Amino acid sequence: MTGITIGIDISKAKLDVATYPHGEVLQFTNDPTGHKALIKWLRAQRAILTAFEATGVYHRALERALCTAQLPFAKVNPRQARRFAEAMGKLAKTDRVDALMLARFGALLKPSPGESKRQGVEALSELVAARHALVKDRAAAKTRMHNLLSSLLKRQTNQRLRAIEAHIAAIDAECRKLVEGDHELSRRLAILVSIPGLGEVTAFVMLAEMPELGTMDKRQVAALAGLAPISRESGTWKGKRFIRGGRAKVRKALYMPALVSIRFNQQFKAKYQSLTSAGKPPKVAITAIMRKLIILANALIRDNRNWVENTA
Repeated sequence: MTGITIGIDISKAKLDVATYPHGEVLQFTNDPTGHKALIKWLRAQRAILTAFEATGVYHRALERALCTAQLPFAKVNPRQARRFAEAMGKLAKTDRVDALMLARFGALLKPSPGESKRQGVEALSELVAARHALVKDRAAAKTRMHNLLSSLLKRQTNQRLRAIEAHIAAIDAECRKLVEGDHELSRRLAILVSIPGLGEVTAFVMLAEMPELGTMDKRQVAALAGLAPISRESGTWKGKRFIRGGRAKVRKALYMPALVSIRFNQQFKAKYQSLTSAGKPPKVAITAIMRKLIILANALIRDNRNWVENTA
């Protein structure tokens, strides 16, 4: 890769921007005015790639600005960026150091330029994240309820639980309304819920957290969901393969649908039974079913067709 690459360390109030190989460091505000100035500066630099870490809500506006300006960018996993810095011998962590390392990361590792989420997908992601937080709150409240002796605290906890349930129902309704108003999301939802075991809530998570569905091969989609077994071998030693990384929310959302599929989908049931009969632990067999589900969803969306039972 030749030319200038840009690294941006993002915080709530500011953007620390560095160039590679020149090592120039600048600072912009993380607001529309700062984004406009940054875009103007980037165009003057003729940068071939801008790399930044995924930082939750703080990077979204910048990502949209880069996408609108049609400037190439790569959204980097923070853990991967940190490991890269450590491998380069940079143990210090400051905004300036991080920006410089991200610029170098882009130049040396050449990450593929990404695409910003569509507006509908981004809105759905926000709703799904809020629902996930409410589900955690509900579980915590139910746990507290078992340890309460005070009748007052029990009444308050019950009120809290009813409020949480109402908020979850409202979010589900808003997700449904949002998807129905977007032709592409509506099409994808219809395909996903046609798969036995995949309910509407799981489909919302898949739409929000894996907008790439339908654009990858089966190995890529399994790896992105963190459901591809990773080998561990050294010399003559061979360890057990395991899964790691990937989109944890998608992986968690697929667990219950996998259990339902094992009971009611004859193909998946046969696959599960063949794995357990071969001596595979139940958890390993369930993971294999989860992997088959995400691969099936990817294939159906790619081919734009609903699931149909194979009676052959």
